[in-house]
Amino acid sequence: MELSTTPYEERLTAPPSWWFVSFLVGVACALILLPFGVLPLLGGFVGGLLVAAVVTSSYGSVRVRVVAGSLVAGDAKIPLSALGEVEVLDPEETRAWRTYKADPRAFMLLRSYVPTAVRAEITDPDDPTPYVYVSTRDPEALAKALRG
Repeated sequence: MELSTTPYEERLTAPPSWWFVSFLVGVACALILLPFGVLPLLGGFVGGLLVAAVVTSSYGSVRVRVVAGSLVAGDAKIPLSALGEVEVLDPEETRAWRTYKADPRAFMLLRSYVPTAVRAEITDPDDPTPYVYVSTRDPEALAKALRG
């Protein structure tokens, strides 16, 4: 019996430092409302913390999956048949492809807090996208799933 039909699945979550900044936003909101009393102070803390946490969670949490013959990265769904050569990028190459080597036509799911990535060529002649760049903490496993 097969336990999973997904050869690869990963959730890129925000680093702990981002959650600490969310806490600090709550503290800042509380300090702004300090002159108005204890209840507004608590309301400012909770409100600021919740808003910052929602923003952190929504941006900092994205799924990367290879399922049913497609790469699903964030909102994009790319058929594996449209992908050509897959390249595993080490931290130095990852920074290079995020910056000066980047093509503005490429699909890039990048998260600066993830030090490694995978780059796959797009072979569909009707698609102007030259390649797909996906940040991942396990580039070898993602590359293996994309090749398989």
